[in-house]
Amino acid sequence: MFKLFRSKFTIAISLLITIYLIGVIGYRYISGFGWIDSMFMTMITVTTVGFSTVKELDPASKIFTICLIVTSVFIFGYAITVITEYIFSRTNSILIKKKKMKRQIDQLRGHVIVCGYGRNGKQAVHKLMSYGKDFVVVEMDKGLVERFEDDNILFVNGNANEDEILLEAGIERAHCMITALPKDADNLFVVLSARQLNKDLTIISRASEDTSYKKLKLAGANNVIMPDRIGGDHMASLVVEPGLVEFIDNLTMMDHGDLTNIEEVAVADIFEKNNGNSTIRDIDLRKRTGCTIIGFKKQDGSYIVNPEADTILEPDSSIIVLGRPEQIKALNKMYQL
Repeated sequence: MFKLFRSKFTIAISLLITIYLIGVIGYRYISGFGWIDSMFMTMITVTTVGFSTVKELDPASKIFTICLIVTSVFIFGYAITVITEYIFSRTNSILIKKKKMKRQIDQLRGHVIVCGYGRNGKQAVHKLMSYGKDFVVVEMDKGLVERFEDDNILFVNGNANEDEILLEAGIERAHCMITALPKDADNLFVVLSARQLNKDLTIISRASEDTSYKKLKLAGANNVIMPDRIGGDHMASLVVEPGLVEFIDNLTMMDHGDLTNIEEVAVADIFEKNNGNSTIRDIDLRKRTGCTIIGFKKQDGSYIVNPEADTILEPDSSIIVLGRPEQIKALNKMYQL
């Protein structure tokens, strides 16, 4: 629809310019006016403002003026109609799009809120999209929102430091929040506000300075990530242990279609399919799916690397499995993850 409006808008502007040029050239060569007088005569004629003529018009000039007035009235009427329709249609479309986006956000439960759509925010959104997670992006830059809002991304345009904006993003119903704002002070304020609005929210914050780490943790952040430190460590590791790091990158960072090589599975999901079998040996994932259990997350949040086969599975715990994409797919299919 907007393509049609843009086409009609272009035609209207082109007709206005054309009728003006015809008037200027006509008065210049039919009436013998100078260029300035021709431009003036054309302007007062096509706009019908009623000023007096530069000088007395001869019969040919009068006929030309009559034709110019009649033509310009129709063209101006058409142009005003098209421009008004374009402006109102665009405004209505924006309002409709905002209302639709608000309804979608209001329907979300257990979603992720990403504050800031800079380099780190975009990377986080890309990862969330690859895993099919519901999320809302809070971004203050209106131009940035307008540029990316057609990419099936739910945006809330505003300052994440304001409680009203976080509530609009559904923070009371959210499961997790990622604060990826460029300034540590802004991230700190957002973490404080978010923790007050949702006590059970999992908060992951970006930090640039070492001194901000403890402050963000005290403010209520569950995890604090320092991208610069991680990047530096990673590059140094590629020098010290290049083969090992590249292998780990292939396991944890590189996607294979919509699957990865590592998956976390809640023990409760496994119990439903295994009649309450209580040990790693009992569920026998290696034989059933080809996946290998490489980690066990206990109820208290602590981890056991490479757990023993006799490790007792707790209902609120989870296991981390390793496998090729097709093995992970078989695991997801078996437990309907």
